[in-house]
Amino acid sequence: MLHRAFWCIAVARHSQDRKALAGQKDPTACHGSALPGCATLAESEALCRGVARHYENFTVATRLVPRRLRQHLTNVYAFARWSDDLADESPSPSEAARGLAHWRQHLESCFAGNPTHPVFIALAETVRQTGLTIKPFSDLLSAFEEDQAFDQDQIRVRYATRTALLDYCHRSADPVGQIVLALEGCHDPELISMSDAICTGLQLVNFWQDVKRDRLAGRVYLPRDDMDRFGIEETALDASRASPDLIRLLREEVAWAGECFDAGSPLVKRAPLVLQPAIRMFLAGGRAVASCVERAGFDTLSVRPMVSTWTKLRLAAAAWCEITTAPWRSRV
Repeated sequence: MLHRAFWCIAVARHSQDRKALAGQKDPTACHGSALPGCATLAESEALCRGVARHYENFTVATRLVPRRLRQHLTNVYAFARWSDDLADESPSPSEAARGLAHWRQHLESCFAGNPTHPVFIALAETVRQTGLTIKPFSDLLSAFEEDQAFDQDQIRVRYATRTALLDYCHRSADPVGQIVLALEGCHDPELISMSDAICTGLQLVNFWQDVKRDRLAGRVYLPRDDMDRFGIEETALDASRASPDLIRLLREEVAWAGECFDAGSPLVKRAPLVLQPAIRMFLAGGRAVASCVERAGFDTLSVRPMVSTWTKLRLAAAAWCEITTAPWRSRV
């Protein structure tokens, strides 16, 4: 366990860096260059921990994997978090697009063995130790780039079919599971397919939980052909309550997410042992969100269904108990 003071230093440094970055007009320059004082591997890894420290759910999740994997997961998370911030926090869509393009250059340099930005200095060490490939990282970045392309062209985010939405999920969600499995040396195509199903289900149920929030942000993830089957116009999403037709549609969409969870559930017992508790918790968490949507009557316009703190604690406690009693615990 790292000393509390070390965590504080990492967070403080990250906070100062981000404040400095916010003062820059060009995200390409501010995000693309190596940050002062973060050139060494140790300092770069500390900055990544600082990024992750701000997000409680990630901190809890890392406690469910062996200590030897935690820094690697943190480095991966810092890459994804920074990518997301470039897409969403830049002053304008055009600047975000430039920042993401520069970020992709850094990604390619990282996998070519020439990292310069601290996030990629840390990630390069993970790549060196685990043999990760660039593809899942490139896929993740392409999803951020797609979101930004919609914004830059002033085109609202829409998906005509489930196939189109699944393509987005395959890039925005599935790479996370692929990376986690690869960190433990798991490259079995069947297990990766199960992981993809769980990650897609998590992404889908999040969409159905946030229909109202996404609509206010100009994004509609309900496939157009599904809406047409139920005779639903987009303006129906502006109402304060879901119509009977929209409720029926959301019931079907939540069932679709459930089918994804069912398809991926065998992974809980077939994944590497050290990953099973975390996978079990995330799968249970996804099902819990789906249950919340169901209990809300599938009306996610009038309310955003939330998993209770008690349920979150129960799921985390169950996973932790599984870890503390596991026979492999003393070996990791």
